[in-house]
This record gives sequence, structure tokens and C-alpha cells, in this order.
Amino acid sequence: MTEDHGEDTPRFTDKRRVDPETGELREPTPEEQVLAEAEAAVNGGGESTSEALSEAEQLAAERLDELQRRNADYYNLEQQYSAYVKRSKSEALVARDQGVASVAEALISVLDDIELARQHGDLTGPFASIAEKLESTLGRFGIERYGAAGEIFDPTVHEALMHGHSAEVTEPTVQQVLQPGYRMGERIIRAARVAVVDPE
Repeated sequence: MTEDHGEDTPRFTDKRRVDPETGELREPTPEEQVLAEAEAAVNGGGESTSEALSEAEQLAAERLDELQRRNADYYNLEQQYSAYVKRSKSEALVARDQGVASVAEALISVLDDIELARQHGDLTGPFASIAEKLESTLGRFGIERYGAAGEIFDPTVHEALMHGHSAEVTEPTVQQVLQPGYRMGERIIRAARVAVVDPE
């Protein structure tokens, strides 16, 4: 029975650069080269320990400065990307609103015909159902009709096509709505066209 001596068994490390099989000079592996440089740095490599320490501190400071610059560049890039995302969302909403307003503007003549048919009692049968669907669909996109007789005249939302005087009013008032106005939120697609009376 053999006994395992463990630590009693001698170990050998071959640090020669000559290949024992071919007898040629061999190149050190990358690991061996790093270890040799580290050993030279620890032993001073011909320089004093204080000089080696000073060089190591200088190298560490340079690497720290480089890392901080990279972090700053990354932060700036992240901020630019966040600003781009916000700007893109805002521009998309503006483009959507412009598209909805353009469609509503193109349909104004159709909506005027529907309103005239309604006033004359001709909006009946299947045509009435189609008209209601069209108006409700535009309503879902925020398009609303406005303008009514008796309103105070506001030149920012009304367009006066006729003008008169009356003792029954104390300020410029809408007497009759000739064509209703259409708006989307605060945006006026078409001002209400009205007949206005001023106080005498």
C-alpha cells in the first residue's frame, strides 16, 4: 500500500524559455507576459518602489478620469435620447391633430348640406342614419359644431356676413347663424358665419 505524501511531494516550475522537446526558444504566453510585467513592477524592475507606486497612482488617476469622461458621454447621450423621444411624441400628436383637422375641413361642405337638410326636414330615413354616424365619428376625434343665435359676437370665433341694429340688444349679438362653425379643442377649423346686430 502506497502512502500519499501530499505536501512532501516536490513541485517543479519550468521557467525556461527553451522548449525541452524541440530545443528552440519559445515565445511567452500572454498570461506569462502579464505575470512577468507584474513581477517586474513589484520588484521595481530597476526602479525604486516609490517610483513604481507613483506611476501606478498616475495610471489609476488617468483610468479614473477616462471612466468619468465615458460616464459623462453616456449621460449626455441618454439625455439626448430622452429629449428625442419626448419631441417625437409631441410631433406625432401635432401631426395627428393636423390630419384630423384637414379631414374635417374637407368634409365641411358635406356637414353644411347635412345641417341644411336637417333644418328643412329632409334628413330622414337611411340618410339620417348615415349623417348621424358621420357626425358622431367626427365627434370622437374632437370635432364639434358651434354657433347659436343669441350668443355674444366674438370676432375670434364668428365671421359676420350680415350686420344690423336693434334696440333689443346691449352689445353686438348673433342674430342668426347662417353656417355653423367647427372647431377641434381650441383650434377653429371654420368660424361660424353669422348675422350680427349692434345696439342702436
